[in-house]
Amino acid sequence: MLAKTLVSNEIIPLRTSDSGNEALSIMNEFGVRHLPIVNNKQLLGLISEDDILNFDVEEAVGSYRLSTYRPYVKENDHLYEVIKVLSQQKLTLMPVVNVEEEYIGLISQEDLIHYFAHIGSFTEPGSILILEVNRRDYSLAEIARIVESEGAVILSSFVTSSLESASMLIDVTLKINRPDLGSIISTFERFEYTIKATFSEEQFNNTIKERYDSLMAYLNV
Repeated sequence: MLAKTLVSNEIIPLRTSDSGNEALSIMNEFGVRHLPIVNNKQLLGLISEDDILNFDVEEAVGSYRLSTYRPYVKENDHLYEVIKVLSQQKLTLMPVVNVEEEYIGLISQEDLIHYFAHIGSFTEPGSILILEVNRRDYSLAEIARIVESEGAVILSSFVTSSLESASMLIDVTLKINRPDLGSIISTFERFEYTIKATFSEEQFNNTIKERYDSLMAYLNV
């Protein structure tokens, strides 16, 4: 999952001679709040919607003072690096450069969402299980062994930490290829794991049916 696999040239970068109004028009068309400014293949910087609105929109963007100077990732960086920089700098897209640091395209938030929404672990049927685990006790190998002992498979997993820096607890989110997690939950509880939350397809379908039945009953009144 390298950055170059998602590079797009659908959004044309700005030239220094383009006006703020032209930049705003492009942002509105593509639903972004940032655009790269490129001179030939050189990435000069990233202009934001606020940069434009705080300046004269009739002026060329080359004369603007940019709040975000020159964020970028390299084409061989992992997509996790793209996500990290996007999040840290609150960007709606990320310029991508090659090994010579020449601009080759960009990756938008929408590109990332579409990519992760269509990879196997998200599209395959299954249920979600969230465990609360002490950092020192966390072992993905042990968690996987418990799941597999019930004849199931972990399709994906990720770890999130508490916002409190001193907290020793982490959440382990598992996507498991089972519509019903009853036996798996029982096994985790037998090993003294804390189940923080579960989201099963069966529960979801039952909720949809209940809401549909309620709507039909209301319409029949």
